[in-house]
Amino acid sequence: MIEALLSGCGAFLLALALGRPVVAWLRARKVGKSISIDQPSTHMVKAGTPTMGGIFIWGSVAIATLATNLFELRDGAIVLERRSMLLPLLAVNAMLAVGVVDDLGSLVGGARKGLSWRLKFALIAILSVVVACTMFWGLDAQSVNLPVGGGRHELGYVYLVIAFLVVFGTTTSVAITDGLDGLLAGLAAFAFGAYAVIAFVQGQAFLAVFCLSVVGALLGFLWYNAHPALVFMGDTGALPLGAALSVVALMTGHWLLLPVIGIVFVSEALSDIIQIGYFKFTGGQRVFRKAPLHNHLELIGWSEPQVVMRLYLFGMVAAMVGIALALSV
Repeated sequence: MIEALLSGCGAFLLALALGRPVVAWLRARKVGKSISIDQPSTHMVKAGTPTMGGIFIWGSVAIATLATNLFELRDGAIVLERRSMLLPLLAVNAMLAVGVVDDLGSLVGGARKGLSWRLKFALIAILSVVVACTMFWGLDAQSVNLPVGGGRHELGYVYLVIAFLVVFGTTTSVAITDGLDGLLAGLAAFAFGAYAVIAFVQGQAFLAVFCLSVVGALLGFLWYNAHPALVFMGDTGALPLGAALSVVALMTGHWLLLPVIGIVFVSEALSDIIQIGYFKFTGGQRVFRKAPLHNHLELIGWSEPQVVMRLYLFGMVAAMVGIALALSV
């Protein structure tokens, strides 16, 4: 666990060091976020804030992983030993590429728009298929760990469908949550922290190191993303976060705990689904003032820092409950 904690500290310091020059570079190149008219009017002052801050989140994780969690020195030679760690890195890089393209299309004064949700869903679905097949045939994962003393149960080919849904659902839910200063970074840090503990208890030290590297990088990013944000992570950060979290959950076998540990992500996604469904069913009526949930909470009178901090509290408690359920097996 010492190695995992040190890796997290290293990723934090890397993100902290990379953040200032990256933010300055993004600002100099006018990589400023345009604000959708669907957002609360109070968000319009954020127009032009640099986006694509996910670059230094994942840059920090990549450096920490290459330095501590992918290769081993054996008989004087550097050997690729921890091959299973290539899967979360593959998921991160795939969604990072999608996020960069989408963010470049959502800049202030940009000549084109970001990717449509239909195309993004298709690309996320392709990644979900790849991850599901790799887990099943590459890592021989076909089971689920049931919480509260339920043990491990083999699922056979049903696992392929479930793994697809886990990756697709988590990636989209996490991306939807990104919308307020510091909100997603903090909530994701709690979730990865919870899975770091679960992985370590299972003896998956390498996975715990990866999780805490992500936590450290997110904390470093929060230095610049805390309200009022100097930079947004954009889909460059949000899409890879969801993909990586889903892969980590699958690798621990505790993917059933994702809706618990990620209760805020689930609530945000459900609020969007309910709003759209109810709007279409009733011909224009709404359940929430604006979806997703964090926008609704702002519009009923909560300040942005209040929304973030109160959702943090749910995220922290959910992470503790998830760990408790996992350890009860």
